[in-house]
Amino acid sequence: MIQKHSVTIDALNMTISTGDLAQLASGSVTVTVGETCVFVSATAASTVREGQDWFPLTVDYREKYAAAGRIPGGYFKREARPTEKEILTSRLCDRPCRPLFPKGFLNEVQIIGFLLSTDKTNEPDISMLNGASAALAISDIPWNGPIGAVRVGRIDGEFVTNPTLEEQYASELDLIYVGTKTDMLMIEGSAAQLPEDDFIAALEYAHEAIQPIIAGIDKLVSIAGKEKSEFPLVVLNPEVREFVENLIGEDVNAAARLGDKQERNAKMDTLKEKAGGALKEKLGEESYNHAQLSMAMEEMQEAAYRAPILESQVRSGGRGPTELRKLHSEVGLLPRVHGSALFSRGETQALVFATLGPTNEAQRLDAVTGGPESKSFMLHYNFPPFSVGEAGRFGFTGRREIGHGALAERSLLPVVPAEDHFAYSIRIVSEVMASNGSTSMASICGGCLALMDAGVPISDPVAGISCGLVTENGSDGKIAKHVLLTDILGEEDHFGDMDFKIAGTRNGITGFQLDLKINGLPFDIMRESVAQSRDARIAILDSMAEAIDKPRENVSENAPRITTVQINPEKIGALIGPGGKNIRRIVEITGAQLDIDDDNSGKVNIYATSEEAMNRAIQEIDLVCGEIEEGKIYRGVVKAVKEFGCFVEVLPGQEGLVHISELADFRVRRTEDVCKPGDEMVVKCIGIDEKGRVRLSRKAALEELEARKAALSESEGEPEESDSSEEVETEKAAE
Repeated sequence: MIQKHSVTIDALNMTISTGDLAQLASGSVTVTVGETCVFVSATAASTVREGQDWFPLTVDYREKYAAAGRIPGGYFKREARPTEKEILTSRLCDRPCRPLFPKGFLNEVQIIGFLLSTDKTNEPDISMLNGASAALAISDIPWNGPIGAVRVGRIDGEFVTNPTLEEQYASELDLIYVGTKTDMLMIEGSAAQLPEDDFIAALEYAHEAIQPIIAGIDKLVSIAGKEKSEFPLVVLNPEVREFVENLIGEDVNAAARLGDKQERNAKMDTLKEKAGGALKEKLGEESYNHAQLSMAMEEMQEAAYRAPILESQVRSGGRGPTELRKLHSEVGLLPRVHGSALFSRGETQALVFATLGPTNEAQRLDAVTGGPESKSFMLHYNFPPFSVGEAGRFGFTGRREIGHGALAERSLLPVVPAEDHFAYSIRIVSEVMASNGSTSMASICGGCLALMDAGVPISDPVAGISCGLVTENGSDGKIAKHVLLTDILGEEDHFGDMDFKIAGTRNGITGFQLDLKINGLPFDIMRESVAQSRDARIAILDSMAEAIDKPRENVSENAPRITTVQINPEKIGALIGPGGKNIRRIVEITGAQLDIDDDNSGKVNIYATSEEAMNRAIQEIDLVCGEIEEGKIYRGVVKAVKEFGCFVEVLPGQEGLVHISELADFRVRRTEDVCKPGDEMVVKCIGIDEKGRVRLSRKAALEELEARKAALSESEGEPEESDSSEEVETEKAAE
């Protein structure tokens, strides 16, 4: 029997319901905000795969086209591979859910979310997060939730909970906050150089905003929750741990103190191989379990890295908690690219390129749920296997690459000029050349340097830093001792309790992302971390300024130049021409690129690599779209001959009347005596009446050209003879 249960969080216009869909899943809910509905299920495998020593949590979110009343494009008419937005939403959900599973729980867990309906007003990502929390909470899967999630904006100095898509355009803050009843678990977002004190205030506001959601999920659990099942936990055999520690314990501690990553990893691999051989000999082939060896090595390395930090505040390689690795910056490394930079921090190295292009090369977005339909600033992050000294799959863009690229992109975007001030599409590509932690932050630093090298007028330089944490709990289970770490290594991220990535300028924060391995972060530690990160950020900005301290005055000589011309919006169709004929012709004969604004304002952006191509394109546009101006001389074509004069086309589709009295400086008896259809004629516009009718004069044009010729002779001496057509061509070019 289907029995539906629902709870409503009135303050957020949110309803969470269960019982009507997917009854066979361990837990399933539907989250509705406005007319946006997201379904989420959570299911756990009944057994652990043999030899498994890691926790396989999979989160997949998909947006169904039917939710927006659309049919997918393409031949097969099915939803294809996940979009970047779907991947980022999946990662957003994975990161706060993962640390709340019990240690030793290694059964595969799968969380699947579907967008069922969208009102294109309320973003579904927050609903997916809260849905995952509710589905896990009411399921029989062991999990130490629930958690609550909100998006916080700031509009006109006031914080706003779950702003609509329209409100987000006006917001200087985009904060996604996830927490428990007492602590924060995960944050992510961007800001317009938000001061640190305001950032902390936003976190405190968000923490209060999630409490009704957590209370609502607790209520749903009380009326529809399943009893938690007993799943066998995979734990390390104490005898195995003791044997391995006695054999190689001191060697592991010594290896952890080595400063070189490759040397350190090679030593650890050798020690693991030694311990594996000895353990296999002790237990025999049948009783030997490789997963137990891996767990023992993991625990020993964790202790080897953490203990010196907690006891004496000494890190691997001998650094202190706030000490940065050696920094190095270079710009202008490559001859033909628009902007390039190399940023190094210790063994981490990012080679970054900046490319400028026309606005029509902006990335198009398939905005199923609403929001922008394109973006003109893109950052792509690549992590090839050689960066960690390995051979592996190359050319594959995984979730990690997409996530790190998105973080770097939103951290730089607040300082990038708007399109109406800098009408370029901008692409940043970060190639990680070597990795030992904080590659996304290196991409931010390198990306900023590459932008300045390309001549992009960013408002302020941006730098990023990763802050780590090592904690020790007291008898009450709460943090009794902690050490914050600035500029963490890969091992300090892996074996530590926190990875807090934060980017910004000297004025404030532009991007951030917090991931935890513990069950929550107290606010006092967060405040300390933000202050410590600011000090490091300023030091990095000082170092970057030694390579380049502000954007170059002009864009790279290899980048296209841009100018904007204004045409009559009614002439847009004429400029494009039938089937794009006219605009293609201009592009072909000039080599320039033309981009017409989509807002029907009549603005045309012209991109060209030479001044000649730019001027030629402007002339061609003027010929097609220009307006006849009084007092200007034109070379036109006679279209029709009448008794009272002739009609001359001076611009495409634009003509005027040359009255018979204006054909010559003598009496003309018949128009046919002076011209016939198809003849070229030099004319001057002598008037435009209130109805837009144009009066032209051949007589006035010839008189003016003769006067110019005489003036030139008097000032520079007698010039070589030239006919009037040459004079007119000169006049056209000048005007």
